[in-house]
Amino acid sequence: MPDRSDLLVIGECVADIVRLPGEAARVHPGGSPANVALGLARLAHATTLLTQLGPDDNGRLIGDHLAGAGVEVRTDGAPVPTPSAAVSLDRDGRAAYAFEIAWTLAPVAPARPPHHVHTGSIAAVMEPGSATVLAAVESLRTSATVSFDPNVRPALMGEHDAAVRRIERCVALGDVVKASDEDLAWLYPGEEPEAVAERWLDSGPALVLVTLGDKGALAVSAGVRVAVGAPVTDVVDTVGAGDAFMSGTLHALAAHGLLGPGGRDPLRRAGRAVLADVLRHAAASAAVTVARAGANPPDGAELRAALARV
Repeated sequence: MPDRSDLLVIGECVADIVRLPGEAARVHPGGSPANVALGLARLAHATTLLTQLGPDDNGRLIGDHLAGAGVEVRTDGAPVPTPSAAVSLDRDGRAAYAFEIAWTLAPVAPARPPHHVHTGSIAAVMEPGSATVLAAVESLRTSATVSFDPNVRPALMGEHDAAVRRIERCVALGDVVKASDEDLAWLYPGEEPEAVAERWLDSGPALVLVTLGDKGALAVSAGVRVAVGAPVTDVVDTVGAGDAFMSGTLHALAAHGLLGPGGRDPLRRAGRAVLADVLRHAAASAAVTVARAGANPPDGAELRAALARV
């Protein structure tokens, strides 16, 4: 049974505008942190998202979408346009993004103390809002576990070395860190993903996860390395796949009692069987999402069905 204590996600919402040749543009609610919040709520976790949404059609679309899944959306009230991204898909359904975003998040107090905080993506690196995010994480981590996903967007990262330093600071604050092999290739060209995961582990996190596309994923913790293959599925597109992997990860960690301040030490001692189960849940969650259009993570019944097929 998943832990229903409050999970707090801090980060951006983005209207993904998908244009395919010969078709009208389609708008999908998106943004990496928003997608993680959506996935957690669909898996029956009490989830709050601290974010920015504009007083426009895209903002209303995203807000209604999240609320409909049970996400409590809290904003700073700033009258900024809802961020958007023009999404192009290649022949294999892989997505590329061109963003229009200003991230100016002001401090917003959560309604209730969370037992776990997740952040990442644009929210953690784009000033001035990233300073608010970092301050919130530093404050809340004294009584909550923290997860982080850099979800690298090169066009928005600024100067490379400065971006690496910002991300490494966030990594050091996290208990659980997830990155894709593409993220790591941009951050550390030429380095093997597992070597980066080991180095990140030494900086503070209890668990580092790396997604490897169609090669699966790996988990690295103190003295333990676990890998799983990617479930076989027909890919429609990869929009939101990493975010579904993240929400599946947190769902499984909560089920094992490894989130929240009482879970921090047990998380460091988690063994191979537990981490393999976490990876199975994460990979199955991502597999459901890539099999349908847009960032559309599974609910509990869909995830259980996907696990039965793995």
